[in-house]
Amino acid sequence: MIRIVLADDHPVVREGLRAMLSAEPDLEVVADASSGPQAEALAAELRPDIVLMDLRMPGGGGVDSILRMTEAGLPCRVIVLTTYDTDRDILRAVEAGAAGYLLKDLPRGALADAVRAAARGETVLAPAVAARLVDRLRTQSERPRLSGREVAVLRLVADGCTNSEIGRRLFIGESTVKTHLLRAFGKLGVTDRTAAVTYAMRFGLLD
Repeated sequence: MIRIVLADDHPVVREGLRAMLSAEPDLEVVADASSGPQAEALAAELRPDIVLMDLRMPGGGGVDSILRMTEAGLPCRVIVLTTYDTDRDILRAVEAGAAGYLLKDLPRGALADAVRAAARGETVLAPAVAARLVDRLRTQSERPRLSGREVAVLRLVADGCTNSEIGRRLFIGESTVKTHLLRAFGKLGVTDRTAAVTYAMRFGLLD
């Protein structure tokens, strides 16, 4: 039997997941939690094979709990099951040690198969999530290399600073600011400040 702990702050969702998974002959839901810290405690006590974890819950987010379970060396594998599919959420969860990232609109059979695959040691990703990760890796491989000073200048441009204001903040001359901007423009393949900030954010060079 594959033993599972559910973590979701919505009781109806937990009940639905429990009914769905318990209908499978090889899956057993041994407990459920309404927050990340509660899921951590249950995982430490019950040692399940799988924890199905929502990302955003009152009382503690899923990513922080995944990280703590990973650092504690708990044997369970955590699958994120959420409605959120932003790059930031996906990357944070995977970096924290999640064994999978699924969206709540997946079919019933697909969820059971994903749980089995994760229990076998495989990584399970929703197709949309896998596509986002591939796009992210591709973008990173194509990312231009800006110097630290060029990034600092663009960050201040994004904050709405003029060249003279940027110079005062970075203790450099206005002409030096212009030089850094022109070099950044060339590396990013743009011709104006707005486009430079937009492309720098797209490539992950600016928050």
